[in-house]
Amino acid sequence: MEDLMIVSPDVGGVARARELAKRINAPLSIVDKRREKAGEIAEMTVIGNVEGKKCIIVDDMCDTAGTLCKAAEVLMENGATEVHSYITHGVMSGPAVERVTKSVMKSLVITDSIEPTEAVKNAPNIRIVPTAPMFAQAILNIWHGTSVSSLFETETLVPIYEGMYNRG
Repeated sequence: MEDLMIVSPDVGGVARARELAKRINAPLSIVDKRREKAGEIAEMTVIGNVEGKKCIIVDDMCDTAGTLCKAAEVLMENGATEVHSYITHGVMSGPAVERVTKSVMKSLVITDSIEPTEAVKNAPNIRIVPTAPMFAQAILNIWHGTSVSSLFETETLVPIYEGMYNRG
């Protein structure tokens, strides 16, 4: 854990990344992108020292994966040892799967909040985490009058997904 670095891929996602970094007691870095015109990234700068770190990019959405893959490249160029990305909503349109597959990113984890295509399901470095177990537990917690926010604690969340990836 001491070599982890949580990364926001843009200034707009800093609050989200900061919350995760705080929860797991990890440092925070930001990839600052500058655009000269819409749709074109002029330059990306890493704010924070990522040298020797396993970087975890966290964001809410990934559409074409251009910014995400470029951010991973910039992190590696700045000395990161690995880059993994955790994205809530994997839109994964157009060239996204090909970009992610060919990128320096070791892994991309998305939820199934958007139905993944066959290409997404078959990509070697993309993993899909189902949302249904967490929603089901949230509904049960509400029904029983117990804490929904407890779902954000490791002790509560791990048993919900335990064994899910070890099935034959």
